[in-house]
Amino acid sequence: MEWPDSRSRLAWWMVALALGAITGWVVLTYIGTFVLGLFLYYVARPAYRRFRPQFRPSIAAATALLVLAVPVVLLMAYTLAIATQELARLQRTVDLGPLTDQVEPYVNVSEVVQDPATLLQNPDLLNAGQLVAEGALGYIPIVGTALINVFIALAVAFYLLRDDDRLGRWVRETFDDQQEFLTVYLREVDEDLSSVFFGNILNAIAIAVVAAFVYTVLNVFAPAEPIPYPALIAVLAGAASLIPVVGMKLVYVPLAIGLFARAVLMGNPLWFPTVFVAATVVFVDFIPDLVLRPYVSGRNLHVGLVMIAYIIGPLLFGWYGLFLGPLLLVVIYHFARLVLPVLIDGDGVEAIPAPTARDLEKRAESEGSAEHDDADDGVDSDPA
Repeated sequence: MEWPDSRSRLAWWMVALALGAITGWVVLTYIGTFVLGLFLYYVARPAYRRFRPQFRPSIAAATALLVLAVPVVLLMAYTLAIATQELARLQRTVDLGPLTDQVEPYVNVSEVVQDPATLLQNPDLLNAGQLVAEGALGYIPIVGTALINVFIALAVAFYLLRDDDRLGRWVRETFDDQQEFLTVYLREVDEDLSSVFFGNILNAIAIAVVAAFVYTVLNVFAPAEPIPYPALIAVLAGAASLIPVVGMKLVYVPLAIGLFARAVLMGNPLWFPTVFVAATVVFVDFIPDLVLRPYVSGRNLHVGLVMIAYIIGPLLFGWYGLFLGPLLLVVIYHFARLVLPVLIDGDGVEAIPAPTARDLEKRAESEGSAEHDDADDGVDSDPA
């Protein structure tokens, strides 16, 4: 396609800038939803790659989301709702400062769900479901908005799973140079985002959910004084797991010491704090670490930078800062490591590692898979 004259080319560039500005405005308006969708994409991608040889792209993507992403969203929302209720009870006796204003808007909405202890003591699931439904009806605008955002995030994750090979091929063919500079940069960003999202953050969410369930069940059998604020402590344990070296031990070790001291001073049985320590070490600390550690190992990012991103992200951006902070860190880190030397020296392309034979093999497999996806979609009557 040849341009008639320079004025036509300039006009098209103005159209491109206008479309880019509109797209940027839409993304910024729903930045939390899009970042959540990106997180769900990385969470479901390992399962999608396992399902892909057996199913068509659309079915494999939907199955991966149903198996991993949807349960993660539901369990995370439920745990945070219970933790918000406990934080509201805590602020009646303890001054939480600025945290009170941030939590207060979500307290009433969180009462839609019931804590696991109440459900265990009243196992009538029909009545429990009726209570949840009645509570949700009182907050239809808020709950409806949340459901719409979750649906958009799942849609983003679905189409990224199904069409990521096509998108990557289009980006390489459109913007890459002969040295495959952009390909190397995007590959490094993708590897670290996979480590951060599927490894670190999913590990923290898994710890919080498992800890909330374990501590709530333990409280049902507590002989006297139960574990205080179990869901809130579980969320703190999940957040502490992002801290290098010590991790969630910052939370459960002082709590265990307090439980033992209280049992000794009040003459309560020591088996309860002992079971607490054993259950925490096995089910909350060891098993999630054993399952998810392979996806965290081998990362290129400095652990201190990652921890700072986890802390600053939510403080700057709110809830979605937990995902946006690490995303910005990965993009900026690899820009400074790979792109900035080229911009400064002008001859830094040689410093970029050339694709290895294994990289070329993986790329060929990826392009072959993309062509196979194109063929499948050509005969797929499913519009999704």
